[in-house]
Formats: sequence, C-alpha cells, structure tokens
Amino acid sequence: MFRPRIIPVLLLRQLGLVKSVKFKDYRYIGDPINAVKIFNDLKADELAFLDITATSEKRLISLDFVRNVGDEANMPFAVGGGIRTIRDIREILNAGAEKVVINSYAFENPEFIREASDLFGSSTIIVCIDVRKQLFGGFQVYTNGGKKGTGKGPVDYALEMQHLGAGEIIIQSIDRDGNMEGYDIELIRKVSEKVTIPVVALGGAGLYQHFSEAVSTGLASAVAAGSMFVYHGPRRAVLINFPTQEEIKKIFS
Repeated sequence: MFRPRIIPVLLLRQLGLVKSVKFKDYRYIGDPINAVKIFNDLKADELAFLDITATSEKRLISLDFVRNVGDEANMPFAVGGGIRTIRDIREILNAGAEKVVINSYAFENPEFIREASDLFGSSTIIVCIDVRKQLFGGFQVYTNGGKKGTGKGPVDYALEMQHLGAGEIIIQSIDRDGNMEGYDIELIRKVSEKVTIPVVALGGAGLYQHFSEAVSTGLASAVAAGSMFVYHGPRRAVLINFPTQEEIKKIFS
C-alpha cells in the first residue's frame, strides 16, 4: 500500500544546523551530523540538506560535508545549495547523495534542468519552488532565499519544470515557514492537481494532522518539515524527533 514519505529538511548555515521563520530570524540548532545519527535511530524515510547561503555566496555546498553525511546516514538523502553545473551534480552524487535540490538556478537557466535530467535521470533532480502569497491574491515564485520575485505563478512554473525533466517538486510556502500552524493547502493542491510528478509539501507543519491534510486535501505525494523535527513543546526546546512506525500508520490511515 502506498505510504507518503515523511522528510526532515535541515537547513545549513556555515555548516551549522539552523531554523528560520519566514526565511529570516535564523536560530542555531546544533550539529547536523549529530542530527543525522539521531534520525538514523528514529528511522526517518529520507533527509534533505539545504545550504541556505551557498547561492548568495556563489559557492557549492561543502562536498566534505556531503561525504560526512553519506558516511553516517542509513537513509537516502538529497542535497541543495549553489548547484550550477553538471560537474556540481556529479561531485555531489559521487560524495554519497541520492538526489540534488535545485532552486534559484532552475529559474536562471531552465535548460539546465533538462540537461541534468537527461544525464542523471529525472529521479535524481528535485526542483524546490519557494512561493509567497501576494497582497492582492494569488501566488508568486521567489528565488535567492525568498528575496527575488520572478513574476511567475507556481502552477505554470511547476509544469515547466516537469516538462524539462524534473522528477520531483518541493513546494515551499515562505509565509508558512517556521510557524508550525499548517501547510498552505490551497497552494499545494493547485500544483498537485496539475503536475504528474511527485509533489512534496514544505512550510508550516507543526502537527501530525498537518501531514494527513497535505496528502488527503492538498494531494501531496510526500510531506516535509523542518521545525517540527527539531523543536518540542510550546517553548520550542531543541529536540530531534520523528514519528514512530505506529504513529505513521495512524497519520495516513
């Protein structure tokens, strides 16, 4: 029976694990490799690591870091941050990652997605789409860490990325990031109804109920979260966590 994947998304800043609210107010959480060890014990489905300053600093996520994750992780993992060349992707995959996450450069050079998927297979290429709700309604795609509006709507852009060969799309709500009050179901559904490739919901999860809503109402293929897996309780004490297999059964039953 199909069971949606549950994916912790871990943000890196200067190789430290951080968490944001609406793509700002970054808080240091701890050592990412230690988090990997805990997620191993908790049997997470897969992990995603995003270096949030790599693009603005015009560099690639540390390959040494990717190798360290590859040495430690018992689950598949994806990596994003500053990817701009075929060589970048090849080196990341050789370092141990199963997938790459491409965000800003997918907009700057859409044909790169076609080239990458042709060479490495569409299942290796994830496009992350950051979306902000507009003041007078509708949604717009943003790049460069949510700083640069593209003028494009998420549905048309997701369809373009699918056509170019992306094997999976992460739809991330900038407005919901870190608030733990629930996904933007309208946004997720709009995209999920139009594309045929897997859509991963990201931004806003705070309860297990939010996972089931993203899948049942938002039609997401998988769910991802950051704050929910690193915080515990109303005071947001740092505690790496992941649902048990029994809890997962109940979430999607």
